[in-house]
Amino acid sequence: MEHGATIKHNIKNAPKTGSWRYMKPEVDKKKCIGCATCVSFCPEASIEMKKYKEKQKDKADIDYNFCKGCGVCAQVCPSRAISMKKN
Repeated sequence: MEHGATIKHNIKNAPKTGSWRYMKPEVDKKKCIGCATCVSFCPEASIEMKKYKEKQKDKADIDYNFCKGCGVCAQVCPSRAISMKKN
């Protein structure tokens, strides 16, 4: 039986890839339900869940230094809280 692996990396050494992006995702914090579906689908792992207000669910937050603007997050968001905008 195979077991999963965790890849550890130093984020400070990671190349920033977002500078050439044409489109960028924007999260509407009012629409975001905090399901984290976008996190698992992001091919660049540039989305994390963060708390914006106390006693509120975590909301999606995008690190634009690493986001390539592929739009996968916007496609899989069940509440349509993520939309693609021109950079």
